[in-house]
Amino acid sequence: MLTADPAEVGSVLSGELAGRVLTAPESTERYRFDQSLGSTAGYPAAVVLAAGRNDVVTTLAIAQHLRIPVVPRGAGSGLAGGANALDGAIVLDLAGMDRIIGIEPRARTAVVEPGVLNAALDLAARTHGLRYAPDPGSKEISTIGGNIATNAGGMCCAKYGVTRDHVLQVTAVLAGGQVIEVGRATRKDVAGLDLRSLLVGSEGTLGVIVEATMRLIPVPGRTSTAAVTFASPAAALDAVLAMTAAATPSTLEFLDRTTVRAVNRSTRMGLDEDAGATLVLQCDGPHAQADLEACADLARASGAWDVFVAHDEEDGTALMQARRMALPALEQLGSVILDDVCVPVHRLPEMQVRVEEVAAALQVTIGSFGHAADGNLHPTIVFDAADDRARGRARTAFDRIVEAALDLDGTVTGEHGIGGLKTAHLDRQVGSVERALMRGVKQAFDPFGILNPGRGY
Repeated sequence: MLTADPAEVGSVLSGELAGRVLTAPESTERYRFDQSLGSTAGYPAAVVLAAGRNDVVTTLAIAQHLRIPVVPRGAGSGLAGGANALDGAIVLDLAGMDRIIGIEPRARTAVVEPGVLNAALDLAARTHGLRYAPDPGSKEISTIGGNIATNAGGMCCAKYGVTRDHVLQVTAVLAGGQVIEVGRATRKDVAGLDLRSLLVGSEGTLGVIVEATMRLIPVPGRTSTAAVTFASPAAALDAVLAMTAAATPSTLEFLDRTTVRAVNRSTRMGLDEDAGATLVLQCDGPHAQADLEACADLARASGAWDVFVAHDEEDGTALMQARRMALPALEQLGSVILDDVCVPVHRLPEMQVRVEEVAAALQVTIGSFGHAADGNLHPTIVFDAADDRARGRARTAFDRIVEAALDLDGTVTGEHGIGGLKTAHLDRQVGSVERALMRGVKQAFDPFGILNPGRGY
């Protein structure tokens, strides 16, 4: 792919984008990696700090002319290596494009640039009595552009859906610099092929998002929260099926004992460390309290040890924060590789058993947590990165967990994407004809393979 000397790349870019190009290794180092410890990264020829759409157009036009790969990057909070630098590539940093261009309360929409933080959009929407529903665990630091690129999920997916369900319109720049606008700001649109949905979840391989119109929803009037403990993960996950058959919690999260103990160590929250598993659930809307009580009764019928209902907003917020601390708390125990697998909900108990078997067989610490209501687990492998054997066991555990998900009719990724981390597993999930179709779509959007080559599919 690379046909230009890195020094030439930096020189050409600097000539067109003065003051917004980094080439010195000490300046570009922080742009080499995302948050995935299990993936590799190269050394970019340059980093472009885009301040607006024209910077993106210029960068991609130069890249295609020189046949230089471009790696789009938001906050760098991804967990699959999809924003990691490639040798000799241009890293196109979009974090500085962070304007909320406008909110239209009557239409319940917001127009944003890609660098707007998820939490910042939600906060701005709330001043109008609205909210931005998707809430990945990284919402305080992840960008809307990155959320769109990976079709990010979060803790309220079972009720409110994933990012794709909240994207109405996308403006993107193709390789070569052409600008396209796909989707409409309307709630319904069946004119032509759905190119919007192709861009959502494409991991920066089809176009670079420079603007998006996002769907907002009303703030729910009431919220009720509870933590429920069980003797075993199997009992907790069996209870999930009973709860979701009776109600639609906005949040229904699973934490195993390893994760709960890590959270307690980090936060001194006082969660029950003797329980085999804990569920954190939240119901919202006009019937929130009744829905939560119904779920609590079903949990008790399923053998729950204890049901703690948060009777005020402060306690409810604390419980939700405990869940959000799952990954940071496990990271305090050592280096981690976070997995992201999704199985049919009724097979979650089997999936967790497979995770525990992997941990025992390889003698590694694995803390499991995730979105139980939609079958998405995040088994997190804790290891000593300075120990080559420990690092090897961790990677083997990661791969075995992915294979276990496929054995159970699941997917290798529920919400983090393939990036460069899981490409080796994709062939088993996706057939050769389907892969060929994906490559054909890539060719149509990006004929010279400029955008994030080797990622996603």
